[in-house]
Amino acid sequence: MPTWSQMNLQEANSPLMEQLIFFHDHTLMILIMITTMVSYIMLSTIMNLLINRTLLESQKIELIWTIMPAITLIFIAMPSLRILYLMDEMNEPLLTIKSMGHQWYWSYEYSDFKNIEFDSYMKPTNELKMNEFRLLDVDNRIVLPLKTPIRMLISSTDVIHSWTIPSLGVKIDATPGRLNQGAIYMNRPTIMYGQCSEICGANHSFMPIVMESTSMNMFIDWIKNY
Repeated sequence: MPTWSQMNLQEANSPLMEQLIFFHDHTLMILIMITTMVSYIMLSTIMNLLINRTLLESQKIELIWTIMPAITLIFIAMPSLRILYLMDEMNEPLLTIKSMGHQWYWSYEYSDFKNIEFDSYMKPTNELKMNEFRLLDVDNRIVLPLKTPIRMLISSTDVIHSWTIPSLGVKIDATPGRLNQGAIYMNRPTIMYGQCSEICGANHSFMPIVMESTSMNMFIDWIKNY
């Protein structure tokens, strides 16, 4: 979950989010190099009292500042396209969870091997327990097994929502009349927090998502005891 004064992305809990963080750092380094180089050229040009007309109208300069941005864009576009294809990849999921967006809560359905359905509302401040987070905790958490390929099916009953968990690198639009899907794979047991990322009305800020990743044995026990 995000913490106070956090400047970077949340810690990754999936291979996809790890790739997104690597791409963020890769692009950031390119931006720093471009900013430094352009700033140096601008300052050296401003501070230079003698204007070199040959330099300003040289075909070599035109060639250089056309080719270099093109090469830079290739170095940014290739990893980006790779991650986009990875996000759409669905590798034989062992479990499918369906989530429906409502104004303003989420409902979930486990229908692969047992018909489990429940709604997930944000906990009011006066009902919070110790170590629970205001505006982030819910009354019914999603419980899923770790190190298991999982497919999320997302839709909506009223307006457009967006099912988002930043630490998994997942953001799936919930559109009325349309069924979208996304892949989840969790690396370690933890509790992850997310929120609706689409402005869906007056209580848009009050429909959080809480997912708990556990071992397969604990997940099976949870299913049996539900």
